[in-house]
Amino acid sequence: MNIPLFFAPVFQERIWGGNRLREQFGYDIPSEQTGECWAISAHPNGQTTVINEPFRGKTLGELWDDHPELFGHFPSDRFPLLTKILDANADLSVQVHPDDEYARTYEHGELGKTECWYIIDCKEGAELIYGHHAKTKEELRQMMEEGRWHDLLRKVPIRPGDFFYVPSGTVHALCEGTLVLETQQSSDTTYRMYDYDRVDEHGNKRELHLDKAIDVITVPHVDMYCEPHVIQTTGAKITTFVQNEYFTVQKWDIEREWSVEQTDYFLLVSVLDGKGEFCTAQGTYSLQKGDHFLIPHSFDRFTIQGNLQCIVSSPTWGK
Repeated sequence: MNIPLFFAPVFQERIWGGNRLREQFGYDIPSEQTGECWAISAHPNGQTTVINEPFRGKTLGELWDDHPELFGHFPSDRFPLLTKILDANADLSVQVHPDDEYARTYEHGELGKTECWYIIDCKEGAELIYGHHAKTKEELRQMMEEGRWHDLLRKVPIRPGDFFYVPSGTVHALCEGTLVLETQQSSDTTYRMYDYDRVDEHGNKRELHLDKAIDVITVPHVDMYCEPHVIQTTGAKITTFVQNEYFTVQKWDIEREWSVEQTDYFLLVSVLDGKGEFCTAQGTYSLQKGDHFLIPHSFDRFTIQGNLQCIVSSPTWGK
């Protein structure tokens, strides 16, 4: 079926959220503390719904179960990826994610969580937490128990357009004033290490998961820098940020017109800027900033016209 699937985002309110999802993308957010836009998701904690025919009103999870042909019969028991936009109006908690094996054992069969970030925008002088300075697990535990977070945590300066690969086991946190597109495994498992002693509207601190965090943190920290690979073609510049066992993530900077041969199981596309059209032999679909859509397996070729910047991901496991 040569029809792209467009989705209505699901919004998640967070203690650290703000209103930039409305200001930057025009979304109808539920409050001034909206932290996450789950843009393309089949996870039970936030399923996105198709907004165009012939599957209008169907969740991505329903399509995954009922129409495996749309996804090239991808060899997995669940939809593998999740696309988000995060508005860090305040610092996020310092956290770490488990790998598949640990999550399967201790989180009721949940996937692990390897993810990556494309920095859409950030304030001048912004930073994020990426990694730690402990040399051994014993030193890690001691520094955490003593509250020596300033000594333990590694901060990295960021600018718009930066990309960070965050494998499971990596200590990390987005910091105030950062807007990010996140591509991740379809998982909602997070082990919170430190939350700045914040309290919610009821005066309660959020739960920490120190023992599990220590179990899964990679020690010593391994800095996973990805060297972008850039191809300039007629009508587009294609930047490949990462290609691992879970996903490939690219940025498509399209100028005027670009035709693509579909060779993946399926593609997840988020329009970060600009406008244009998605063209096939069966029809033309308008594209604008803030749109999120899936290109099914059945496409042999498609064309995108206009001036757009898109982040595009595809699953790579099983290839």
